[in-house]
Amino acid sequence: MEEINEEVVDLKGELFMLRLQISVRNEFKSSEFCRMHKRVARMLTMERERKLKEGINKRFSRKLDRQWKKSIVVRPPPSLTKLREEEAAAEAENSA
Repeated sequence: MEEINEEVVDLKGELFMLRLQISVRNEFKSSEFCRMHKRVARMLTMERERKLKEGINKRFSRKLDRQWKKSIVVRPPPSLTKLREEEAAAEAENSA
């Protein structure tokens, strides 16, 4: 379940980056927004199905979700990390 939680955090970070692109009026594919929402929903559904298989009831599941949300460490989304690495590589090439 940890890998699912990590994926959900990454996808929500990507959604945030898409929202920023919308607000700055940058070019982006509007289908990406819908696709990200669907991927988050799929991941959360998979997590819930696994909890049901383990016999975790709805009330306890919500308690676990609240604890998980409090334990999330904020980090930049993967696309932003990749962009920063590309910019650093370009600067290194220019300075060399």
